[in-house]
Amino acid sequence: MNAVDVIRQTNTTSQMVVKAYVEDLSDADLMRRPAAGCNHLAWQLGHLISSECMLLNSLAPGAAPELPAGFAEQHAKDKCGSDDPSQFCTKAQYLELWGQVQAAMMGALDHVSESDLDKPGPENMQPMFPTAGAVWVLLATHALMHAGQFVPVRRALGKPVVI
Repeated sequence: MNAVDVIRQTNTTSQMVVKAYVEDLSDADLMRRPAAGCNHLAWQLGHLISSECMLLNSLAPGAAPELPAGFAEQHAKDKCGSDDPSQFCTKAQYLELWGQVQAAMMGALDHVSESDLDKPGPENMQPMFPTAGAVWVLLATHALMHAGQFVPVRRALGKPVVI
């Protein structure tokens, strides 16, 4: 297994964890917040989708799917306080879009060599993620950064432990 394969496997694991946490949740459940001051799950899914498109395009320009008009704005930081379900997507819509983003990411990885990972990352990200490889790792682990927030919602809803 080479470094690109490790990134691919890490991404697959991240997606498996979050999808397991979301699988038995309803659209209404996605509007739950894990705690006061936290973002609800619908906003988090939209954030994952829009930010992963941005990250993917920073690594492979044009590789990310085009999101529906207004989607990124709908899930911007200034919208995280909204509890109006009409301002957010359904679980099916989020999972469909996320599947498209994931397929695009995996397709883009097909064109990445190990030496590509050592190239400088996007200039605006270099202080934290100096190389393209560091940004690919961020992209592959981003969902796991949010996964812990799904568990308290599941517990509050009485859902079973899935992982």
